[in-house]
Amino acid sequence: MAQRMLARSFYNSIRMSSNYSDSGSGAGRGGGTGGSIRDAGGAFGKLEAAREEEYFHKLKIAQLKELKSQLAREVEHHERQAQNHTEVIARHKKRIEELSAEEHNVKK
Repeated sequence: MAQRMLARSFYNSIRMSSNYSDSGSGAGRGGGTGGSIRDAGGAFGKLEAAREEEYFHKLKIAQLKELKSQLAREVEHHERQAQNHTEVIARHKKRIEELSAEEHNVKK
């Protein structure tokens, strides 16, 4: 669930960052405005656009880091489960051998 939310917000940030034809040059492609400073264009609009891009870039990096961490925890969990299952299988096989030996002794 957390992975899906991280992936979704990651793709949304990519989509949002590509809505502007020229960063800081005014309204975006979608018809909405980017705010009064961005509408004015010029140096302040470009500065705001750069800060926004930096924010989304840092957000994307943080999300990727969290996703990687979550996947590493899941791999570790599944490796522990596989080890536990291997141990249980070995115990069951040993018990089957014991029962077979006991059955063989009873038939004699």
